[in-house]
Amino acid sequence: MTRTTFGPGRERLLCNGRPIAPVAVADTARTRRKGLLGTSGIAGALWLTRCPSVHMMGMRYPIDAAVVDKSGTVLMLCTLRPWVGLTRPRLRANATIEAAAGSFAQWGVRPGDTLSVAS
Repeated sequence: MTRTTFGPGRERLLCNGRPIAPVAVADTARTRRKGLLGTSGIAGALWLTRCPSVHMMGMRYPIDAAVVDKSGTVLMLCTLRPWVGLTRPRLRANATIEAAAGSFAQWGVRPGDTLSVAS
């Protein structure tokens, strides 16, 4: 069964305290493992807790990935292609945030910014 566009919940992704997009939080082993697999797109963002890196095996579309430390500081931003992309684990990495390709540039997110989730 194929899910259509992934739609986040009611929470908001904040960049330096400014709301930028709706976000869903994957905070269990099951939800982190599933992530965006089986979807055909994403509206907003997906915050993967305790996730220092991601891969694109089985994905159908490109995504942006932001790797953050425990305080939410962006350590790295990249765009990943389906089936071939992956992020390298970072020593200080704590979570990864995924969004549609081009979203972080559109939202003005840069390395060094602080990302967080608000209800």
